[in-house]
Amino acid sequence: MDYDSKIAKARNFSDIFEIVKEAVYEYLGAEQAGLMVGVTDLGSYQNGFIGAFYSFNSNSIIINKRPLARILQTNPSIYNYYLFHVMLHEYIHSIGSYDEAQTRLLVHEISGHYFGNGHVVTQLASNIEKFIPNLTFPEGLIEPTDINIEFVKGIDRKNINYIN
Repeated sequence: MDYDSKIAKARNFSDIFEIVKEAVYEYLGAEQAGLMVGVTDLGSYQNGFIGAFYSFNSNSIIINKRPLARILQTNPSIYNYYLFHVMLHEYIHSIGSYDEAQTRLLVHEISGHYFGNGHVVTQLASNIEKFIPNLTFPEGLIEPTDINIEFVKGIDRKNINYIN
């Protein structure tokens, strides 16, 4: 499967999430149904941020829109790849990998398998710190301005076919 071209052609969160689920199912034989994906402002600070988190209680992946906005300003060509990386990481948590170090290793392993070591997806998985200038604002601490979560519609296409 040519995941690189699929990601490059993806038009929205739902398209990228479908690619994440497909890659994980192909590689691990595991999947998680009924997930929701939301976007909110989790803020940032000069050399870091929370990219996303998986909420066990609500079966939701919540993505920080602050780094996404920064990528669009600094290097839009990596937007879909960053989004794939973040969703992959959180989706791995959702299928039962709760240990952060183990999850990072698995994300790197899957990324390397499908994209090769030189690809931006694998580079994000191996050393996200080198992308910090593209992901954070130089002003320092930026507190969240609006913590309302916007849930992405149509995110779990495979499992909502019964709804008209």
